Amino acid sequence: MAEARIIEGRALSDAVEAEVAAEVARLKAEHGLQPGLAVVLVGDDPASQIYVRSKGERSLAAGMHSETHRLPAGTDMETLLALIGRLNADPKVHGILVQLPLPKGLDERRVIDALDPAKDVDGLTLINAGRLASGFPGLTPCTPLGCMMMLRDVHPEGLAGKRAVVVGRSVLVGRPIAQLLLQADCTVTIAHSRTRDLAELCREADILVAAVGRPRMIKGDWIKPGATVIDVGINRVPFDNPEKAAAGKTKVVGDVAYKEALKVAGAVTPAPGGVGLMTVACLLANTVQAAKAQAGL
Repeated sequence: MAEARIIEGRALSDAVEAEVAAEVARLKAEHGLQPGLAVVLVGDDPASQIYVRSKGERSLAAGMHSETHRLPAGTDMETLLALIGRLNADPKVHGILVQLPLPKGLDERRVIDALDPAKDVDGLTLINAGRLASGFPGLTPCTPLGCMMMLRDVHPEGLAGKRAVVVGRSVLVGRPIAQLLLQADCTVTIAHSRTRDLAELCREADILVAAVGRPRMIKGDWIKPGATVIDVGINRVPFDNPEKAAAGKTKVVGDVAYKEALKVAGAVTPAPGGVGLMTVACLLANTVQAAKAQAGL
């Protein structure tokens, strides 16, 4: 069997961001509207710092108004909620994203639900989550949206009738991607780390989405030959090289044993270099969608 197709995030995300930039230019020229994104970062988590910088740079490159609000790790709830309140009321800001995870002591659910649902470009408020679960249009979580774009690129004929297994049940990825797959007429099973006979269940999947947060948990022999595998995992592990490992250096790997998957799957996303790039592109697309909705366009 030939080695699996690698679903590169770069080319797809570049295409989405080119469409976003063209739409931003049109909105400016025809309506005097510049979509604006505000990202809120609390604390100094290194990975979050990288993500936030990327989001700021790529929104500016698309011609959008971009703000980054950095708060110290010791920020209290009242200060954070006051900032969100100001951003909710700011007409220059059409999308707000609070970078997760938040430092200990801050109530993530309370913070997310303080967002104006019309500006919740990560689709995490109860209103947007409820609209997705009920099949109504709304702002869809960025990572699941990016996963669906990748799947449609691999399967231009459509996804209807395919057996999909989602390993992971988080509100960030697992549950919303299951809803989107269901809307695409897949037969969907949500599994997790405590599912009995998980490996056997995975082997039944035409589409396998790994979003469980455990490095290389999905082995090559868990994958149905020819299946499409979407790896959402971002896990830091020590280098295989003993010297680098001894120096405390780490690398990023996914939830799928990538080299093993390449020998079995029909198509597979790398990690890094796959889903993560699409997440930011979809964030920009959601901000443009939110700006148009708020302007009544």
